[in-house]
Amino acid sequence: MFPNVLTTPAALHRAEKEWPDGVAVVDDQWGHRVSLTWPELADQVRRFAAGLISLGVQHGDRVAVWAPNSFHWPVAALGVQYAGAVLIPLNTRYTVSEASDIVDRAGARVVVVSGAFAGINRLAEVLGSSIPQGRTVVSVPLDDAAEADGVLTWDALMATATDELIAQARERADAVAEDDLSDILFTSGTTGAPKGVMAEHRQTIHGSHAWGANGRLSGTDRYLMVNPYFHTFGYKAGILPCLLFGTAMVPLAVYSPSVSMEVVAKERITVFPGAPTIFQTILDDPKRTEHDLSSLRLIVTGATIVPVVLIERLQSDLGVETVVTAYGQTETSGFITTCRPDDDAVTVATTCGRAFDGMEVKLSEQGEVLTRGLMVMRGYLDNPRATAETIDADGWLHTGDIGTLDERGNLTITDRLKDMYICGGFNVYPAEVEQLLSRFPDVTEAAVIGIPDDRLGEVGKAFVTVKPGADVSPDAVIAFAKEHLANFKVPRVVEIIDALPRNASGKILKREMR
Repeated sequence: MFPNVLTTPAALHRAEKEWPDGVAVVDDQWGHRVSLTWPELADQVRRFAAGLISLGVQHGDRVAVWAPNSFHWPVAALGVQYAGAVLIPLNTRYTVSEASDIVDRAGARVVVVSGAFAGINRLAEVLGSSIPQGRTVVSVPLDDAAEADGVLTWDALMATATDELIAQARERADAVAEDDLSDILFTSGTTGAPKGVMAEHRQTIHGSHAWGANGRLSGTDRYLMVNPYFHTFGYKAGILPCLLFGTAMVPLAVYSPSVSMEVVAKERITVFPGAPTIFQTILDDPKRTEHDLSSLRLIVTGATIVPVVLIERLQSDLGVETVVTAYGQTETSGFITTCRPDDDAVTVATTCGRAFDGMEVKLSEQGEVLTRGLMVMRGYLDNPRATAETIDADGWLHTGDIGTLDERGNLTITDRLKDMYICGGFNVYPAEVEQLLSRFPDVTEAAVIGIPDDRLGEVGKAFVTVKPGADVSPDAVIAFAKEHLANFKVPRVVEIIDALPRNASGKILKREMR
């Protein structure tokens, strides 16, 4: 089954006609409750798009969004695309220097940013950086810090939406083609430099539709969104499947077991995707039985190893009918393989399932997982060489992962060709971290690996060598990393050694470190 619309504006038009009374989003955060039907959401999206047009945003321009999960995010994201522009999601854990680099490389004309969140005032950081130079900064009103000199507030932007501009926005929306870019998500590459993954509307919509169809989403579902919207799990496996199937979005900016369970009970949540650690904390919470979680019917997890006992407990202790796992990469909009709702617990826990509809999977002679199909990206932004190295002449995307396929086509990832590890559900690419650590005074070389962690799955451990006679403190190296890297990239352990292990050709042997 394939979607009958292939752009997000077309999907929004369909949603407001198909579910005129259906709830699109419920946001009960920040001290006030917002509930929008699909026509009301569409109206907000059109007004946002009209506001962007008033700022001079043209078809194909880029707009960055740096904000936590709230109803503003889908309005902004869909509004960007409704105006014919390209969405640039920014990780809320980025430092301002990381965000500035991506904003510059993407050529974003507008940056939508929140104020205080998780103890950091992002808006103040942006205003103190080079980001506003030649750009418009739009503030998301999550708190009192949304107003500042040199900032266009959310309400002020929406107020610029005249009837004439809204009519222009509709024209822009109708002109969006399925092969136009929908978004550019940045993911660190093995060279250490972030790479922008360019996805077209049709690639994004095909993936989101396949995900929603596999989960059997419908207009009666209510989806708790703890996965961050800047990530494919929150955006392309969250916002967009809801748009395509009429499912109500319930965003949550900060995860905690107690708050999540309260929301599940209050909002009668039926769909709850997240990393395995989320569900482990809920299952182990001593107050779990005080909350009515009986409405849950679907849990989707993955991004790391999933214990079989976790799948079994979700079904037995929580009474969840369907638990599935999946596998994907940003280069495929997050969609390569998935378990099916009727798979048994062992299959769900020990494999990544079979190829999504519209995708193919095979193994190379070296055992590398290759995939091609409807969800594979257009390529990397301004990097044709990396694109050619990743997608071969026959259209197969080389994932860099090693795996096996069973007789039913279920994929199991056994190793990584790349050194990437997963910390708390986020990919960490050691080369990026190593480059930074090598800039610390008196450090001569650095090598980073992932080591097991009970809470986060894996965390970073850095091995560094220093200049003869130098006095380098591991704590100081970690503090330096915290200044320049998102928290999930910061090594938890730094070990100073005399020399890094190498092979005969001089290549560092990380397997010996492990």
